[in-house]
Amino acid sequence: MAKTDELVFLPLGGVGEIGMNLALYGYGPAGHREWIMVDCGVTFPGPELPGVDLVLPEIRYIEDEKINLRAIIITHAHEDHYGALADLWPYLAVPVYVTPFTAGMMEAKRAYERTAEEVPVTIFKAGETFEVGPFAIEAVPVNHSIPEPVSLIINSPAGRVVHTGDWKIDEAPTLEPLTDESRFRKAGDDGVLALICDSTNALRDGVSPSEKEVSKSLEKIITAARGRVAITTFSSNVGRIRSVAEAARDAGRKVLLLGSSIKRVVDVATDLGIMEGLPPFIDEDEFGYIQRDKIVIILTGSQGENRAALAKLARDEMRNIALSAGDTVVFSSRTIPGNEKPILDIKNGLIEQGVHIITDDEALVHVSGHPRRNELKRMYEWVRPEILVPVHGEAAHLSGHADFAEQCGIKTVPRVRNGDVLRLAPGPAEIIDEAPHGRIFKDGNLIGDFDEMGIGERRKLAYVGHIAVNVLLNGKNELVRDPVVKANGLPEADDNGELLSYQLEEAAVSAVESIPRVRRKDLGIVQESVRRAVRSTARDIWGKKPVMTVFVTRV
Repeated sequence: MAKTDELVFLPLGGVGEIGMNLALYGYGPAGHREWIMVDCGVTFPGPELPGVDLVLPEIRYIEDEKINLRAIIITHAHEDHYGALADLWPYLAVPVYVTPFTAGMMEAKRAYERTAEEVPVTIFKAGETFEVGPFAIEAVPVNHSIPEPVSLIINSPAGRVVHTGDWKIDEAPTLEPLTDESRFRKAGDDGVLALICDSTNALRDGVSPSEKEVSKSLEKIITAARGRVAITTFSSNVGRIRSVAEAARDAGRKVLLLGSSIKRVVDVATDLGIMEGLPPFIDEDEFGYIQRDKIVIILTGSQGENRAALAKLARDEMRNIALSAGDTVVFSSRTIPGNEKPILDIKNGLIEQGVHIITDDEALVHVSGHPRRNELKRMYEWVRPEILVPVHGEAAHLSGHADFAEQCGIKTVPRVRNGDVLRLAPGPAEIIDEAPHGRIFKDGNLIGDFDEMGIGERRKLAYVGHIAVNVLLNGKNELVRDPVVKANGLPEADDNGELLSYQLEEAAVSAVESIPRVRRKDLGIVQESVRRAVRSTARDIWGKKPVMTVFVTRV
């Protein structure tokens, strides 16, 4: 290790927000570092981003450094950890390391979307070690809510870092593996410079309930139900899906899967042997022939997604599948902040049909895949890091995690956010630089920033609508006919019932005729005068100023 060599940590996503996880580790002198990327995730747009499909991390910094980027390593196949990979990999084109389940999910997703470019991958399994540039990476099995999650022990000439990814301690999971305590203890014995640690549940005391407890609770609900039972959960929660399928089997019920994403996940899990021992799932066309008390539906839509199976059932829009009064719907999931309203809309639609709703407020039907404080404390005791860096969380989670770590005796807990370049070694841990960072957006087949995708203008259109005006002038600069006005997203009439379009047309005519004919030679003057007049009329009548497009043509 040369005197100028440094080990740095640089998050470009997931630190100060939930989702969009992307971390960089660099080793070497400033300006000549070799890098690895850990995870490449997305987050999902809210109503403030109309039309946007996905939100991705801005990777301009590492794109400029891609000649020094040695690899991308994915810890597990949740969208917030791997969902941006297919879209961003073409800009980087470096080796990608994934577990078999993640590889299967990538291929299933590519086949479903049809437009995604194939990303070549190198498969690794938990317990294996591989070298990438100056780093030796060891994959450590941990428990989470998806198959094959791993933490990474990252060895460098400047010290050892443990990057936890998503994890929890569950002594009785439905889905293995157990979190490998002995391997984390061994790392602690060897000396850990820094622990880069999940903060999602850092504000919650105690220990997360076991998935087995959730399974038993779901089994009781299924057994006690008189009608159909529909259980909605995150489509990637294979352990929960298996729990429900086992409970249905033991209760003498058949299982129907609804929703393309949940079917893709189960197909991959089945190919890898994770669903062995379960009866086959039934097809949708069998639904009408099965008694109400002999079926369980596992379906998508736990977050209120408008096009998901549960939302369609709540609106009674599915052709072959429907719920009836007396049936039960279980929300085996947590509500992601921001999704409260669409979830409430779905619940109300179901209640109107006479369906009974059960959430985790009434019964143990969900448990998080992230560690609470007692689990965090155990990890600290195993690893005994010199430095603790809270990641994977919003500001409140990160701050709460930092305070808790300090209370547990960890002396160095730097407060890091996206874009901060944190030097881990040599010398004291400190932020030494800030890298370009932010968000870019996938909109249909295109990817770009806020302005490139026209999101600001689209947001404005959603609030104030759009007026297009077409003005035709002849060679004498006279109107050939009345201007054509097309208003989208505006009220049809004013309070007196007079058509708004008629009043806007009058405003356009008046604007043209108020300009001396000789000045109408300048079509720009005509265009601006019409724009101002029509917009002003709309504002006077409606109280809002629409987006305007005016065409002036001489014929």
